[in-house]
Amino acid sequence: MSYEAILFSIEHDVARITLNRPERLNSFTNQMHVELRDAIARCTAEAARLLIITGAGKGFCAGQDLNDRAVAPGQSAVDLGESMEKNYAPLVQSIRSLPMPVIAAVNGVAAGAGCNFALACDLTIATESASFLQPFCKLGLIPDTGGSYFLPRLVGTQRAMGLALLGDKLTAKGAAEIGLIWECVADDEFAARIDAVAQQLASGPTQGYARTKHALYASADHSLDEQLALEGQLMRECGYSADYKEGVAAFKEKRAARFVGR
Repeated sequence: MSYEAILFSIEHDVARITLNRPERLNSFTNQMHVELRDAIARCTAEAARLLIITGAGKGFCAGQDLNDRAVAPGQSAVDLGESMEKNYAPLVQSIRSLPMPVIAAVNGVAAGAGCNFALACDLTIATESASFLQPFCKLGLIPDTGGSYFLPRLVGTQRAMGLALLGDKLTAKGAAEIGLIWECVADDEFAARIDAVAQQLASGPTQGYARTKHALYASADHSLDEQLALEGQLMRECGYSADYKEGVAAFKEKRAARFVGR
């Protein structure tokens, strides 16, 4: 597939998706969703070990483009549930189930579905000038793209309610302070920091990372006994991996491990 709404590349085991509609602050359209589904599937098919998602220009993603015919109100009501089922739910599910770490490199405003898309990623790192916004209340809507799930789990019910009901802009520094994102980085250090984290993760035990994602995300719906059973299953799988053998050998030999991701 040729891409128009995104840019996609894989280099040195690192896949990069850049939302590429800077004139509209990289807001979502149906076409962008189609391209994202294809690119995310290619990450697994082409054996990438890390995915970085960022935005072109001054913004990360301003959410849904309300000029897109799929969601623009006209003379008849619009079925936004269909948009969720067709586009946004599969997008979040594909990110969460991708068998590698996913970094959201938030380079500017992340609003609405764009904000929650960033929160769906495994690590969200933002430049200091970035901001996060849940503007759904100003449209008579609810936080979607997993927002109603992520927000209370990340910051607690009270803060989630404040963000959702008031729709106030939150700075990247404020987002890091309340645990909404992993890290806020000075603008002039942002690119170097993303590259450093990418290098660390892309050279790490990829299958171990994939199982770590599985374990942490499953824990929200499990009892302690269920989670312990899952840990046993996943540890068994990790224990048979080449990376585990290499990790133990490196520890004993007091050297850096050379993981191959399997």
